[in-house]
Amino acid sequence: MTFVAAAAAAECPRKDALGTSRVLAVDAATTPRVGLKSFPQTLPLEDHEVVLTFDDGPWPATDRRILAVLAQECVRATFFLIGKPASEHPELVRRIAAEGHTIAHHTWTHHNLKYMKPEAAIGEIDKGVAAVEKALHGTATTTPSTPFFRFPFFDMTPATLDALQKRGIAVFGADLWASDWNPMTPAQQLKLLTERLQVARKGIILLHDPKAQTTAMLPAFLRWLRDNRYRVVHLVPAGAKTVSDKAQ
Repeated sequence: MTFVAAAAAAECPRKDALGTSRVLAVDAATTPRVGLKSFPQTLPLEDHEVVLTFDDGPWPATDRRILAVLAQECVRATFFLIGKPASEHPELVRRIAAEGHTIAHHTWTHHNLKYMKPEAAIGEIDKGVAAVEKALHGTATTTPSTPFFRFPFFDMTPATLDALQKRGIAVFGADLWASDWNPMTPAQQLKLLTERLQVARKGIILLHDPKAQTTAMLPAFLRWLRDNRYRVVHLVPAGAKTVSDKAQ
């Protein structure tokens, strides 16, 4: 596996904020699959380093609050967006990107691709990519500007995996998650997630931005990360300009 570690993240004006410790550029051509839930390898994170990822947006009812919380703590995340809501809320897609987060892909309608024929599954992926790219850049294309993809439900087939690898699209699983698809209070979710992280000590964390309980939990979770000396790593595709690059 080849990774490129980019410059440190931009300075945060709030000195007591959690902040983003560094930027990690992932080369999809040489790192086709990461996440211990689904694959034998993951990102080369150090002890107490985490990557925050959010699935199933854009979702106006919760994303504006999530973005405000992330901005308050100077934290950058990766959002795996679904194409249909992206086409319905393009201004929110552009806002997520404008605030420095990475925009990745999560199909057109969140169908389970494992039970679709390969050509239909690729069609679902491409329609989602095209919708997100149109929302983000104004032009529909099946070549993603950020070649990061996550399968709904982590369900995949060898044929679809191979097709994405040939196109240089990295497939992201996760290393741990909040199980926020299950109803629970924000306090219960915080306890579950922090206990899992204390065992794993690092990793790609999966959250779901449409979930109100996750939105409510997020401020306390970011404070917990800060108080327990965890560091947030921001992912970008290899070759992308970082904030530090743009400032030069």
